[in-house]
Amino acid sequence: MGVIAAERIKLTSTRSPWWCSVIVVALAVGFAALFGFIGRIAADDPQASGAPALTVDTAFLGITGFGVMVLAIMATLTVTSEYRFGIIRTTFQAVPNRTLVIGAKAGLVGIYAAVLTTVLAFAAYAVAKAVAGDAGSTLLLDGNWRALYAIPVLAFLNVVLAIAVGVLVRQSAAAISLIVLWQLIIEPLVGALGKVGREIGAFLPFQNASRFATMDDSMTSANWHWGAWGSLAYFIIFVAVVAGIAVLVLNRRDA
Repeated sequence: MGVIAAERIKLTSTRSPWWCSVIVVALAVGFAALFGFIGRIAADDPQASGAPALTVDTAFLGITGFGVMVLAIMATLTVTSEYRFGIIRTTFQAVPNRTLVIGAKAGLVGIYAAVLTTVLAFAAYAVAKAVAGDAGSTLLLDGNWRALYAIPVLAFLNVVLAIAVGVLVRQSAAAISLIVLWQLIIEPLVGALGKVGREIGAFLPFQNASRFATMDDSMTSANWHWGAWGSLAYFIIFVAVVAGIAVLVLNRRDA
């Protein structure tokens, strides 16, 4: 409990978690309002074409597409900042069990991310529904609950993965670049390689995470060999492997 209390103080007494949380709130509510507004315009103008349909996938895009990534960056900074300023040495002197320290950090930040994204998911749904007006009739949770509860699950897993990457890399810029470029450039670039890319895409971790959170399978481009729950299991295994390697390196390498 002392380790958890220490990590809680670190999390709440620094500026980056607060700023990141504000950004996530703005992304979640802002994108929901934007797509709700687009849906209302499209409904009022029957000749409008090309506008994205207002669904749970588009209503939650601010969280799933960008918000979770910001939370992952925040989680990475909770580790790399300690290495940068040498605080991690003091922490390990006070608590020699390094696995306990990193586990408490991952659990605390992960739970925070899960709770925050759960609240924002309901807020995004309400905002999109209110802004869309009559066009919000297409925005339904019945039969689409996976899109909602997938958000906190993936937020927690992404935080654990980000902390593991921070432990392995130790440098803030390098860790953040790896997390962002992997999701926004590397995996989409592989998916653009035609048939070969679609085959490889089924084994890319963030493609599987995105598939679990997406109700419309047409939004994914991979040739899947398993269902949505299989994609979640695949991503969990990937996170567990990276986290296991991080713990192994953490206990063998000097702080």
